[in-house]
Amino acid sequence: MSTADFLRRLPGSSWDVQRQDTFWSRIHIDLPLLVLLLALTGFGLVVLYSAGGADIHYIKRQAVFFAVGYCVMFTIAQFNLSFLERWCWLLYVAGVGLLAAVLVVGVGAKGAQRWLDLGGFRFQPSEILKLAMPLTISMYLSRRMLPPRFKHIFFTLVLVIIPSVLILKQPDLGTSLLIAMSGLIVLFLSGLPWRYIISALGLVLASAWPAWHFVLHDYQRTRILTLLNPEADKLGAGWNIIQSKTAIGSGGITGKGWLNGTQSQLDFLPESHTDFIIAVLAEEFGLEGVLCLLGLYILVLTRGVMIAATSQKTFGRLLAGSITFTLFVYIFVNIGMVSGLLPVVGVPLPFVSYGGTSLLTLMMGFGLLMAVATQRRKEP
Repeated sequence: MSTADFLRRLPGSSWDVQRQDTFWSRIHIDLPLLVLLLALTGFGLVVLYSAGGADIHYIKRQAVFFAVGYCVMFTIAQFNLSFLERWCWLLYVAGVGLLAAVLVVGVGAKGAQRWLDLGGFRFQPSEILKLAMPLTISMYLSRRMLPPRFKHIFFTLVLVIIPSVLILKQPDLGTSLLIAMSGLIVLFLSGLPWRYIISALGLVLASAWPAWHFVLHDYQRTRILTLLNPEADKLGAGWNIIQSKTAIGSGGITGKGWLNGTQSQLDFLPESHTDFIIAVLAEEFGLEGVLCLLGLYILVLTRGVMIAATSQKTFGRLLAGSITFTLFVYIFVNIGMVSGLLPVVGVPLPFVSYGGTSLLTLMMGFGLLMAVATQRRKEP
């Protein structure tokens, strides 16, 4: 192979940098990812219409959420990676400060104190950490020699633990674990030695008993016990899982048809338009519909991995990898929860479940992914 041929094939070579930008790269949009997200959006609205009892109100509101979400995604995609890397710690500090404020002046509902009310506008500060955590950990580790040394691992764990504990105090175990996971994923992707990973797993197992007795609340222990034996309280704690598995099983291969699901349409299935919406999909579209949705998810995840792998900056690789694998965790946890493989923790199904706040946070994450995808050839 000649030198010229080698340079043409070398990622980051002058030929690669100087080749003409497309329209989509100039507006910082990754076209394959955008097409996949639009397909998920359409699929989600179809399922939501049935899960919401054919109520157009849900569709109109969700369509507004999607429109705002795509605008937010496009806006965030315009940010320069160097700018995000330089100033993301401010978002982390602000998020931690707001989480501390929740414990003092937060608004409570259903036994939990998770919201702040500012001039009539109520929001959850924990949503900020869903973005601030991977951004900050990616920034910190990308500026150190990788694989990280013990002192850098220790400081990273401190950054992960502080907001996770504050969220756990609200209490919100599910969000606390998911946010901690988004930071730990970055640590794992940075080349964490296996001896540390094995030691951490051993520590988790050793802490299971004290966590059960001194950390978990009664309702959280009930969720775990219900997972192990939902039949023990069929009309109480086990009702959600039993009805969800009934809906999934009754759909068979091809399903009962759109708007013809009995469990959801007759209101046997709780939270059918939010956390348990995939049970509606399984009942009405069967295994074929579920596989279609999973296929779209796999394509999105694959695109995310490709974006991470081709980023020329360590910060971009860690950030894109964290966002992609965090999305996988959300999908896995929701499906595992609805199918009775994991405890119920209230995690929505991305792009399908009804809701505005979680959707906007998700779209912000994809905005960051777009920024990495379209700037990887422009930054040094």
